[in-house]
Amino acid sequence: MELAHNLLLNEEVYNQLGEVQKAEFIFDWLSYLEKLLLATSRSDVKEKQKTLVEQLLSLLNSSPGPPTRKLLAKNLGVLYSIGDTFSVYETIDKCNDLIRSKDDSPSYLPTKLAAVVCLGSLYRKLGRVLVNTFTDTVGNILKAMKSAESQGRYEIMLSLQNILNGLGAAATPCHRDVYKAAKSCLTDRSMAVRCAAAKCLLELQKEAIFMWSTDLDSVATLCFKSFEGSNYDVRISVSKLLGTVLAKAIISKHPGSAVSRQSIRRLSLEEVLELLGTGFLRGSSGFLRASGDMLKGTSSVSRDVRVGVTQAYVVFVSTLGGTWLEKNFAAFLSHVLSLVSQSHPKATQTQTDAVCGRRCVSFILRAAIGGLLGEKAQIAAAKDICQAIWKLKKVVDAVMNEGNVETRVGSTDVMASQHMLVCALQELGNLIYSLGTTAAPLLQDSSAGLLDSVISVIQHPSIAVRLAAAWCLHCIAVALPSYLTPLLDRCLERLTVLKSSPEAVTGFSFAVAALLGAVKHCPLGIPHGKGKIIMTLAEDLLCSAVQNSRLSAQRTQSGWLLIAALMTLGPAVVSHHLARLLLLWKCVFPLSPKDLETEKSRGDSFTWQVTLEGRAGALCAIKSFVSHCGDLLTEEVIQRLLPPLPCAVDLLIQLSSVLRTYGSTLKTPSVVYKQRLYELLILLPPETYEGNLCALLKELAADLTASDIQVAASAFLLPPLCHQDDLVILSPLLQETDHRFIEEQLLLGNGIACGSLEYDPYSIYEKDVAGNSVPKPLPPVLSVISSAVKLFGVVCAHVGEAQRLKSARDVVTRTGYSLALGSLHRYLGGISSSQHLNSCVGILFTLSQDSTSPDVQTWALHSLSLIIDSAGPLYNMHVEPTLSLIIMLLLNVPPTHAEVHQSLGRCLNALITTLGPELQGNSTSISTLRTSCLLGCAVMQDNPDCLVQAQAISCLQQLHMFAPRHVNLSSLVSCLCVNLCSPYLLLRRAVLACLRQLVQREAAEVSEHAVMLAKDSREELTPDANIREVGLEGALLTLLDKETDQKLCHDIKETLNHMLTSMAVDKLSFWLKLCKDVLAASADFTTVTCVDTMQEEEGDKGDDASVLTTRNDDKSYPFTNPRWATRVFAAECVCRIINQCENAHSAHFDIALAQEMRKRDSRNDFLVLHLADLIRMAFMAATDHSDQLRLSGLETLLVVIRRFASIPEPEFPGHVILEQYQANVGAALRPAFTSETPPDVTAKACQVCSAWIASGVVSDLNDLRRVHQLLVSSLTKIQAGKEALSHLYNESASTMEILAVLKAWAEVYIIAVERHKSHRQALKTTTYSEDCVRNESYSSDGLLDLVHADLGTLSRLWLAALQDFALLTLPSEFASQLPVEGGAFYTSETSENAKLHYYNSWALILHATALWLTSTGFVVADPDEGASHLSRPVTPTSMCQGSSSGATVKSPEDVCTDRFHLILGISVEFLCSLRSDATMESITACLHALQALLDVPWPRSKIGSDQDLGIELLNVLHRVILTRESPSIQLASLEVVRQIICAAQEHVKEKRRSAEVDDGAAEKETLPEFGEGKDTGGLVPGKSLVFATLELCVCILVRQLPELNPKLTGSPGVRAAKPQVLSEDGSRLVSAALVILSELPAVCSPEGSISILPTVLYLTIGVLRETAVKLPGGQLSSTVAASLQALKGILSSPMARAEKSHTAWTDLLRSALTTILDCWDPDHFSLVDGTHQELDEISLLTAITVFILSTSPEVTTIPCLQKRCIEKFKATLQIKDPVVQIKTYQLLLSVFQYPNPAVSYPYIYSLVSSIVEKLQEIDQRKPEDTTELQIFQEGVRVLEALVAIAEEQHRSQLVACLLPILISFLLDDKALGSATAVMKNLHDFALQNLMQIGPQYSSVFKNVMASSPALKARLEAAIKGNQENVKVKISTSKHTKNPGKNASIQLKTNFL
Repeated sequence: MELAHNLLLNEEVYNQLGEVQKAEFIFDWLSYLEKLLLATSRSDVKEKQKTLVEQLLSLLNSSPGPPTRKLLAKNLGVLYSIGDTFSVYETIDKCNDLIRSKDDSPSYLPTKLAAVVCLGSLYRKLGRVLVNTFTDTVGNILKAMKSAESQGRYEIMLSLQNILNGLGAAATPCHRDVYKAAKSCLTDRSMAVRCAAAKCLLELQKEAIFMWSTDLDSVATLCFKSFEGSNYDVRISVSKLLGTVLAKAIISKHPGSAVSRQSIRRLSLEEVLELLGTGFLRGSSGFLRASGDMLKGTSSVSRDVRVGVTQAYVVFVSTLGGTWLEKNFAAFLSHVLSLVSQSHPKATQTQTDAVCGRRCVSFILRAAIGGLLGEKAQIAAAKDICQAIWKLKKVVDAVMNEGNVETRVGSTDVMASQHMLVCALQELGNLIYSLGTTAAPLLQDSSAGLLDSVISVIQHPSIAVRLAAAWCLHCIAVALPSYLTPLLDRCLERLTVLKSSPEAVTGFSFAVAALLGAVKHCPLGIPHGKGKIIMTLAEDLLCSAVQNSRLSAQRTQSGWLLIAALMTLGPAVVSHHLARLLLLWKCVFPLSPKDLETEKSRGDSFTWQVTLEGRAGALCAIKSFVSHCGDLLTEEVIQRLLPPLPCAVDLLIQLSSVLRTYGSTLKTPSVVYKQRLYELLILLPPETYEGNLCALLKELAADLTASDIQVAASAFLLPPLCHQDDLVILSPLLQETDHRFIEEQLLLGNGIACGSLEYDPYSIYEKDVAGNSVPKPLPPVLSVISSAVKLFGVVCAHVGEAQRLKSARDVVTRTGYSLALGSLHRYLGGISSSQHLNSCVGILFTLSQDSTSPDVQTWALHSLSLIIDSAGPLYNMHVEPTLSLIIMLLLNVPPTHAEVHQSLGRCLNALITTLGPELQGNSTSISTLRTSCLLGCAVMQDNPDCLVQAQAISCLQQLHMFAPRHVNLSSLVSCLCVNLCSPYLLLRRAVLACLRQLVQREAAEVSEHAVMLAKDSREELTPDANIREVGLEGALLTLLDKETDQKLCHDIKETLNHMLTSMAVDKLSFWLKLCKDVLAASADFTTVTCVDTMQEEEGDKGDDASVLTTRNDDKSYPFTNPRWATRVFAAECVCRIINQCENAHSAHFDIALAQEMRKRDSRNDFLVLHLADLIRMAFMAATDHSDQLRLSGLETLLVVIRRFASIPEPEFPGHVILEQYQANVGAALRPAFTSETPPDVTAKACQVCSAWIASGVVSDLNDLRRVHQLLVSSLTKIQAGKEALSHLYNESASTMEILAVLKAWAEVYIIAVERHKSHRQALKTTTYSEDCVRNESYSSDGLLDLVHADLGTLSRLWLAALQDFALLTLPSEFASQLPVEGGAFYTSETSENAKLHYYNSWALILHATALWLTSTGFVVADPDEGASHLSRPVTPTSMCQGSSSGATVKSPEDVCTDRFHLILGISVEFLCSLRSDATMESITACLHALQALLDVPWPRSKIGSDQDLGIELLNVLHRVILTRESPSIQLASLEVVRQIICAAQEHVKEKRRSAEVDDGAAEKETLPEFGEGKDTGGLVPGKSLVFATLELCVCILVRQLPELNPKLTGSPGVRAAKPQVLSEDGSRLVSAALVILSELPAVCSPEGSISILPTVLYLTIGVLRETAVKLPGGQLSSTVAASLQALKGILSSPMARAEKSHTAWTDLLRSALTTILDCWDPDHFSLVDGTHQELDEISLLTAITVFILSTSPEVTTIPCLQKRCIEKFKATLQIKDPVVQIKTYQLLLSVFQYPNPAVSYPYIYSLVSSIVEKLQEIDQRKPEDTTELQIFQEGVRVLEALVAIAEEQHRSQLVACLLPILISFLLDDKALGSATAVMKNLHDFALQNLMQIGPQYSSVFKNVMASSPALKARLEAAIKGNQENVKVKISTSKHTKNPGKNASIQLKTNFL
């Protein structure tokens, strides 16, 4: 194929190919040529033009197939438009000659058609250049059309369209001829020709004025005719033509004077609408007003005409646009409604016609109002609809007030209004549903009286109107949940009052049922008590039905309807009424077959009607119960449901005899009864009615084979039973389209109605499948078949295989065999034998080439695609022949047979899937296959049929998945962009599915291609999507706003999310602008501006003050009036953008860095620079009318606060950047706290309030008070507990609000306490300058003071909430013990829903309560304190000091104990079984609560005294550490462990102390042992606190340092590893564990301490050994420091000295010391990498020193150990490293100073001489740097210490050693001047020491001086020099001015 890629056709290669390959080769060359010509320079093209034209024209004669001729024509046009045009006339003549040819043979046809197509293309490209030849050409083409067959007519129409397009106004002379020809084609028998003619006329009307003026009537009539017998494509094309022409007739400005002579009059809107209306009502015979049929009243408009005209209405309005519709809405509405009024009796002659007519009207209104108007205009439209409803209502009232009942119900006027009312009410419902909470102003507007108007027609005499009004209320309730309960109350009240009016009984029960159906769409629900009211009312209706025969049918129906609707509220509500329901169910059927027999002989037709109605209702109620309350279907309940079933089935069997006896009036009730029974049985397991199976099967068989079911009705059964792919081929009407709502009616024969609510009132409460539209149940006659088919399937599956195949009666048609072949494989698994596969494929290959019957081809190819799918890898051998078959057919099947092309597309898709990743290969065979696949896709992309194009896109999508490098992304993206707004739903879906896949891999490339393409293309790609300005992302957002299909919207959102994830950080400004434009396009700016002024007054920075002011520029936004759902998505995108930036550059959250990087490169863009925009967007969203948008806005605000709170403001140190926006934050939050705000919004706002206060952005208390005040107002509101809050929603909604407020306060309190604490610590540790201190205390204590005022109330509420939570988390077996009335904040009926809210908030409340109890130190406050604020005591009895009865008053101790156990119990219950969804926040809060609890003595004493409790807590904490990896959680757990051990220590100490006091005089030895291990020292696992702690610490240590595990290190192969530095978190954990270990001996008895000491020492020394890494500067690593600290703690434990344990401890401590000494020796460590692994000597030496200093002398004075220790010191003294030397001196100093000579003297004796030597050595070589100076100083200090310790007789020797060394460093005046800094320091140091030693040991001093005059002279000179120096300093300081002030400033700057 590569050989085809040249400018000229490679004829040599071409001639060697076979026929099929030739066609492929040509197509490939032509597609390449098309791209190449545009990229080649004009001169090169001209050079080869002659040859190229010849080659192209020669191809005309080689009978090119449809795709090839299209490409050929395109290339000719492009070639002439680039190159010379002089030979174009020859080409045109040649084409004309080909068309004139008399050859009519089929083989010549492709050549003729190609010539026609070429002419179209040439004129389209060259237009005016060819103006003088076009009359001949058009004449020739029109002449040829007379004898052309359908393909010819099709191509001629399209060619004429192209000619008209190219010539524009110049083609006027031919307009009439073309018009005439196109008219005849518009009613052609071939649908493709009709479509082409419509396109041609659409092109013609651009210039042919007569079409929308003088000939308008005939154009309209022609279109109506064209609709007759049309298919979907024709209806789309012709309606577009008709709508466009009519719209033009209204808006066109007539050009120039020449035309005005024809005196064309402008048509008025009324006339145009009248014209459309005529078509709708009278069809194509509309203008023969008095024709016979019409007068006789027999003709009815065919449905396809009516559907076509409906689509034309929509095109008409869409063309005129939203602004036009706004102005003319009232006129348009009244016209559209009049289409179903009684003034046109034909339109609503039968119910069938009426239902279909109503559908069409609803469709027009929905498309116009829902598709074209923004939210404000929609609200105005809703008011107009209300007016219409009021008008119609008045007509009805006038009639109803006259005469007697009988005449008025049948009155024509009443019936006249009913269909208009139904349409108006349904549209009003849809409209409010789509507006959501933004419709609130509309309902509050009393002048519109919307609710009154709807409720007023609930009693209309027509059942359809009553149902429509009920549905409208349902929509209002779903859109505005706050109206649900009031509406329900209002309807229930009317139902109770008007029980004696039949219309009111049914109307209001419909309304109640519809409102109950709305509850599941409203998360906030309705009050629980409503269920009881409804159940009682329903029972009342059923019981009173018998009393009044006029009302019995209505009351029976209403009673059961209410019960059935009540079931949708789910188990929580229904469980309370279950017993009554089962009783009613039991009573409705006779008990035995005998009773049924007697019943048959009684009664009359009317009583039977009521009976059947009642039983059908009961069946429906039980069906509703089974499908909505599955949780209640226990074995027992099922057993109680079953008894009436056999009787119900018996009645079903006997219905026919009842019908015969009582006449045909019972026909409908009996069908409804049958359907209800079938529906219930489908839901029940077949075992439950096993006894009746045979009887049922007979009934079903009779139903399914009944003769009176029209064949036409069979298509409606297919969708649920067929595979999606088969449906499109079975009937194009079954495909999903945007017009499905009206197209559905064409599936059914003309006599059968499409679905409508009045056929099954019970469907009003069911959850509708298709989005928000009104339920559309089919008539009972049809729906009973549908149910029978489903039940038949269920029963057959149960009965078994044998019967199944018998039941599969004749499904075989002419094409059935092929479908059967494919379907067998689809449903019975894959194909296993290749022989069988070969035969299948052979048959299907043959069938698929049968060009005489496109149907056979379609089905054969469809089957082939199924076989390819199910054969899998087996099919590989057939891939090549199948692919060439597909390509051949694609290139040759006429485009008019679209369904064949669709099947070919499916086959190609299946093949690509089969080949899969192999398509990436580079072998010749694979690349040939790949090229063929791409070629097939290219052919399909060019196909005029949209579904084929959709197939092409999904094939390319598959190819892109398997072989991305080989798919040309730019051409694929251009194809996607062009079809983004296609009128075909399936094509749009394919486009988005493909886009979604592409952007996952290469979002940036896709986005760039789209924009490039939009800029390059001359005309806008897709008129609706403005890619050029807003990019692909903006176009998708626009599409999301207009699109109604759920699946598509989901794909658009996913695509945008993928693009955002990969591109938002790089294109930050672009994405933020998109979101801002969407949010701002419909925001109400008045509120925004006022915020600003407030900010300016406060004197904030000027540049931010303008951020939120209104936009004065008139530039229109790229998005006009986006709907609230789109704005919600935009707000969510803002949050996602912030999250994306978190993982990117740190400058996104650092303003100083961001500004600096922006200066360096202006292209740098960071989120923090857009903070003003983020705040603005959050503000706009949070203050919107839509509640969902408010929630999103508050969430955005929360994210902004959390992410930006800590970023400092570089221009104002000490402030943060968010501080300037505090007014905006306050203004965004305030509206959420008004009384009418729903609880979920208030709850969210509370969360934002607490986050804002806790963030610390605002330090000034007065500023904080604004937001704090909002929380205070909420607290006041919730204090009255669960009774006080609104009764609009379910009780669990008030639980949610109360808990949200309490949680918010808890967060604020926790932060206030933390700040207060850290502030106090800061004060302790450092001395602040005064102003700093003042500020700090102001804010930190200030916040605590703010909370303090309400703390009394809060603490009670918090405790109450915790008590509730504790009750709710009890296991189910304790349910009986729970309080009947519920808790403080939940009612027992709504406990399930409430649980979730408690789960979300308990943790912070727990933490806050623990802190509060800690702050009171568990001292109980006065019981009355704070109670005055509460309207009733909220806290449950056990929490109050005085219970409500006042009988028993608990002691303060008991109250404390209760509270303590409450907190502890909740924590342990939560921590011991952490659910996978437990948040980090909850776990941390819970651990912090425990820490707070154990911070005060009283709770510690409780834990200390109850060992089991301590152990349980430790085990729970151990489990937390094991299951949660987070270091912060593990650290918090360890802190609690430490506190538990401290508590145990305190307890042991207390017991020892009290025992000593009690036992005062007795002997010490007789004291009982306290502490673990008692007398034996045994620790029992599970019973021992110490053992549990050890386990936990080992767990932590071994996880950080696996080498500590003896199992690991003890095994021979493991070499000791290098010591390692742990991570910061790891070090902290290890240190914390060591602290706990060192505390353990104190909890044990002496014997117990002996048991644990080896373990504790092993671990402590192990950590030391494993982490003793040499660090620069001689620092100790934090773990080493911790282990040394722990060692010190252990060694100085009292147990080491206690009598009983002394000897054992001494032995163990000696072993420990030996272990440390062993660490040092090279033989201890094996060779690592051939070198000795060195540990840090300082760490080990320090450890030895700790031993020497902290243990009793006998541990370390044992000679062998002492000797080794001394050696270690000696060895370190020899190490050259100065840092080591300094440390060694320091350690020696502490050893030398040890008070016990037995310990210190051996060291002194052994080491002094070497220290003196060292110092003398330094003395001789004079120190050169500061480290040596330091060594010297440390050495001198050691000697000085020795002098102090030494006995009198040795002291003189030491001083004699020391003095010469010191004096040798003194310098005389001269030397001092020129000495180095080190020498000067040394001089000063020596002099200072000498001055001290001299007076102290004066006699020795004098002796030395006397014996050495040189020393004496030197010393005196130095002293003298020093005195002079001091004098000079003093005199200079006197001269400096004002030293005090200066000095203090100096100090401050130094310090900072």
